[in-house]
Amino acid sequence: MENKVIEAIHISKSFHDPMVVKVLKDISFIINRGEFVSITGKSGCGKSTLLYILSTMDTDYEGQLLIDNVIMNDKKESDLALVRNEKIGFVFQFHYLLNEFSVLSNVMLPGLKLGKFSEKEVEQRAYEKLKLMNIESEALKKPNQLSGGQKQRVAIARALINDPLIIMGDEPTGNLDKKNSDIVFDIFKELAEVYNQSLLIVTHDNDFAARTHRIIEMQDGEILSSTQN
Repeated sequence: MENKVIEAIHISKSFHDPMVVKVLKDISFIINRGEFVSITGKSGCGKSTLLYILSTMDTDYEGQLLIDNVIMNDKKESDLALVRNEKIGFVFQFHYLLNEFSVLSNVMLPGLKLGKFSEKEVEQRAYEKLKLMNIESEALKKPNQLSGGQKQRVAIARALINDPLIIMGDEPTGNLDKKNSDIVFDIFKELAEVYNQSLLIVTHDNDFAARTHRIIEMQDGEILSSTQN
């Protein structure tokens, strides 16, 4: 029971525009602690829609979502915002770093927002996460002084600042070349296998997916297969 990080139970979703289009159909699966899971499938199969539901950013669906064994349905938006900040770390295709702040300040932002630690402690934790990414030497630079691969590593450090239960990624290597994609993959693998971090990554990159612990393949809003690697 304590191993279960996230559980989707019969999740379905429809868009009404103007006709009813079912985009997710009866999705059920569990992700456990330390598991590195990829979601694959053609564009439009519902991967990103599912990720937005699992991340609690989209609450308009049928079925149940449990995070850390707590049901998310019918929670107030303020409670969901706290869950997102405390339990989920996000890594997107675009890093969304703020160029007016230093790399260190960017990593600190979600930690300061959570308010669990003092500013000094958050700064210390931010340095630790940057060190984990092998990028602590860039801490005082502005994001626009970094390469694309470095920016994505900063974004991963930021996602880790609150020690989330799960890291969710939407095409986190989509803008990177092969070398930097491999660096990001190796970081994710180390997080899962050394630090017992759970990861759920939506990706078009079949080579990336093939090296994760499990592939959930989607087609037309349904899970086609779930394969252990």
